[in-house]
Amino acid sequence: MKKLNQLFQFAKYAALLGLASGTAWAGPAIESGQKQPTNWVAIAMFVVFVGATLFITKWAAGKTNSTKDFYTAGGGISGFQNGLAIAGDFMSAASFLGISAMVFMSGFDGLLYSLGFMVGWPIVLFLVAERLRNLGKFNFSDVVSFRLEERPVRTVSAISSLVVVAFYLIAQMVGAGQLIKLLFGLDYNIAVVIVGLLMMAYVMFGGMLATTWVQIIKAVLLLSGATFMAFMVLKSVGFSIAEMFTQSIDVYAQVHDKTVQEASSIMGPGGLVKSPIDAISLGLALMFGTAGLPHILMRFFTVKDAKEARKSVVVATGFIGYFYLLTFIIGFGAILFVAKNPAYIDAAKTALDGSLTLVGGNNMAAVHLGHAIGGNIFLGFISAVTFATILAVVAGLTLAGASAVSHDLYANVFKRGTATEQQELRTSKIATLGLAIFAMFLGIVFEKQNVAFMVGLAFAVAASANFPVLVLSMFWRGLTTRGAVIGCLTGLLSALFLIFLTKAVWVDTLGISDQAPLNMSNPALFSMVLSFVACWLFSVTDKSKRGEIDKSQYDEQYVRSITGIGASGASDH
Repeated sequence: MKKLNQLFQFAKYAALLGLASGTAWAGPAIESGQKQPTNWVAIAMFVVFVGATLFITKWAAGKTNSTKDFYTAGGGISGFQNGLAIAGDFMSAASFLGISAMVFMSGFDGLLYSLGFMVGWPIVLFLVAERLRNLGKFNFSDVVSFRLEERPVRTVSAISSLVVVAFYLIAQMVGAGQLIKLLFGLDYNIAVVIVGLLMMAYVMFGGMLATTWVQIIKAVLLLSGATFMAFMVLKSVGFSIAEMFTQSIDVYAQVHDKTVQEASSIMGPGGLVKSPIDAISLGLALMFGTAGLPHILMRFFTVKDAKEARKSVVVATGFIGYFYLLTFIIGFGAILFVAKNPAYIDAAKTALDGSLTLVGGNNMAAVHLGHAIGGNIFLGFISAVTFATILAVVAGLTLAGASAVSHDLYANVFKRGTATEQQELRTSKIATLGLAIFAMFLGIVFEKQNVAFMVGLAFAVAASANFPVLVLSMFWRGLTTRGAVIGCLTGLLSALFLIFLTKAVWVDTLGISDQAPLNMSNPALFSMVLSFVACWLFSVTDKSKRGEIDKSQYDEQYVRSITGIGASGASDH
């Protein structure tokens, strides 16, 4: 135990050392032959934010003494605070950097992601939030195993949660690495390691309480910064959306060497998603994946009751909807202010690839826009806020992953419910350490991927593996343990297999060939349907004694899910 505590202290100091080192190492080139000037204003704001969040972590560490404190902040977060924290969790680097980059490169089609991310929230509000809070304890595995056989169901739900967390982590780590690389002039790999060390400190020492407050602060800062950016963009076009579109088409034609008529295609479909089937599949992934994201579902256990859980969703939906409208304006603003400014263009790469490439990569379109409209001071602010965004989301993801390892696999599968709180808490911290190292590795391997696209894949896995089992366990009496386990595995494996066959993995990441076997970018349409069919088929054909027990316990679960009787902040299951 003493050695383990020494290890945690070492990780804490390593995080601080990593921050100091990041400041000291500022200066190397972002791309070969191109020096990035040190932005001291940005660095100062960055250091202030990290210092403040580490102070919050130290405060939260003093209040985190049990597994309930670590996973759910003791259930003491209000509905409004939790709604803002959920918005903070959801308004990720993929949203801010990735969607604005997609609009910058593809035009109107980038709105598909904005709308897709948004429309999942009514499903969470009306189908999931209240029942989840009444049935669960720490995470969604508690809910799906409420009336089903605990060990097999928890095992597969924990595995699927970890896969979703892994895909989501890729997007956040890539965004963070590119941002610090741009801001400090650091090597990308070193930037990713710094993010991993800081995230490790937040979660390991502060748990859910520290993560929640980091998310709240980051949400307020991000909404403020995005509002200012959108205001300045709209001001430049006389607050006319039509004029913004018209000017964007003209600029797009100039920088991509097209006629105005050809450039006007950015205002129509097909620039990003080529086929209707692909568009439907992407929409389903973003819509239903929201209700299957483990780090989002986990947040509903931080409030005291189902009423506060519903309030959380309403507050979160309002903030998130507003934010996605802003990202759309920011994307077109980047076309107006960034695309034709040589200061933001990587000339060498643009000439080599034959397509417009920004300094630091096209994911940095929003960051460059911040500099274009607000100079070094606002660049410093927006960079620090974007970094805060990444750290908060990565911390939430790591917490969800640690919960799957310690609460589901260790405490309930391996130890069969006999583990003490101290043992489970210690396992959570070891899992956090492992997930941080894994996140650094993923960030380095997937450096070149568009971050919003990678999150789309995370949503596909969540929609295919988690959502069908979660919904059917709460709403269908006929679901049995066999159906839930096979259905979850079918959705998970089919989604992973089909993702492996897409261009992003087959061509861009692995370089197996120039042509991908699957001409789709998101497989949710097929993998989610397969999961539902497998849940149904293997449940209705299950004539085992265990299957009958699963069905007979549905009424007890239904009453609990509606009334909340017995749900006093922790499941009595």
